Formats: sequence, C-alpha cells, structure tokens
Amino acid sequence: MIAIAENAVIIVNAMGTVIIVIGTIEAFLRSVQAVFSRSATGELFRNAYLRYARWLVAGLTFQLAADIIGTSVVPTWDEVGRLGAIAVIRTFLNYFLERDLTEVEQRPSREG
Repeated sequence: MIAIAENAVIIVNAMGTVIIVIGTIEAFLRSVQAVFSRSATGELFRNAYLRYARWLVAGLTFQLAADIIGTSVVPTWDEVGRLGAIAVIRTFLNYFLERDLTEVEQRPSREG
C-alpha cells in the first residue's frame, strides 16, 4: 500500500505541475498576443487572466490531492502538521483565485 501511495503521489503531483506549466505558457503567449493586438487589448488580458486562474486552481487542486495521498499512509504528526500548513496555504490561494475569477467573470467588459 505504501509503494502504491508513493507512486500515486509522484504521478498526481506531476499532473498538477504539468497543468500549471501548460497554463503558464498559455498565459504568457496570450499576454504577448494582447500586447501586440490592435483591438480589445483589455479584453484579451482579461480572458488570459481568467484562463490562467482556472489552470492554477486545477493544478493546485491536484497538488493538494498528492499531499493528502502522501500523508494518508502511515502519517507522522510532523507530516500531518506539514499537510495542514500546505492545505491551509493552498486553500487560501484557491479561495482568492476563485473569488477573483467570479469577480472578473461578473464584471461587464469595458470594451465592447
């Protein structure tokens, strides 16, 4: 069971990392496109931000899942404490990202 959990942690953590890396590359490319675009630059940045925030939320969720899996097998108090700290930090990040997403999605576009 421990070996399965260790491999699952590596795989799920890698998935989260890949999601964040892909999202970061996409956000960079969309931002560069917005800089050189002649029309609706603000809208392009807004859309890039929204998409990037979604990528980050997804990636952080996968990484939190990896932490939970890793701690679920024979946890020590040190590991549980570390998981608690990581979970709190990632939960706050997710909360604020989700809040920003909701605000930006509900805000009417200034261009158009």
